[in-house]
Amino acid sequence: MLEKQNNKAWLYLLPAVILLALFMVYPLIDVFVYSFEEGYNSASQTFFGVGLYNYSYVLHDPYFLQAVKNTFIIVIITVPLSTAIALLISLGLSSIKKLKELFQTIYFLPYVTNTLAVGLVFMILFQKTAYTDGLINLLINIFGGESVDFIDGPYWAKMFVMCFYTIWVVLPFKILILTSALASVNKDYYSAAKIDGTSKFRTFTKITLPMISPMIFYLVITGFIGAFKAYSGEVARLGTKLIAAGMNTIVG
Repeated sequence: MLEKQNNKAWLYLLPAVILLALFMVYPLIDVFVYSFEEGYNSASQTFFGVGLYNYSYVLHDPYFLQAVKNTFIIVIITVPLSTAIALLISLGLSSIKKLKELFQTIYFLPYVTNTLAVGLVFMILFQKTAYTDGLINLLINIFGGESVDFIDGPYWAKMFVMCFYTIWVVLPFKILILTSALASVNKDYYSAAKIDGTSKFRTFTKITLPMISPMIFYLVITGFIGAFKAYSGEVARLGTKLIAAGMNTIVG
């Protein structure tokens, strides 16, 4: 009986397995094979040798190395920061009573906004023009700072905007997931902790954090994947001059 159920389950999964094999597994294997073919011509489907020349060329290409550096900086900075900020906001949303749904909707709105559109808004906020230094620079000037060219200026300024943009884009989804995870924690644990006189910090570290850790782990993994694929934000801010600006990424 069990074997029959297993066969039935595999039958249901068969269409998905076929699609994954055709559009994900096969292309990956195909690209891996092509990577060893030297002088490959896509028009004639010919090549003049097999070896590691392509890998050697890429690993010595300064543009590729710059792309790797940029991507790793984005990953290392944005994934932990966005997850931590999302957790703090989710804890705040979970603790309020009035207008809770309204605030959750407000925080989720950026997630349904086109990433290119958000990138263009960021460009307007940070870009210096002949008429204005941009809204962000105006705020910096108010507090006594000097204007910074975040678009065509120093590398650290451009990377700051890129990381800021990435965190802004991914926050809504992470807040939604973590808010749902916090709502699913059994309230009996909190009641028992309150009776025992447990501090809020210890309640968070010993009850809340372990209970939502699977969701945090999921967000960290998906965050790494998303950050490694960063590209649309750079295009929205810098157009197609990513290499000239030194802001190219692995995907770009």
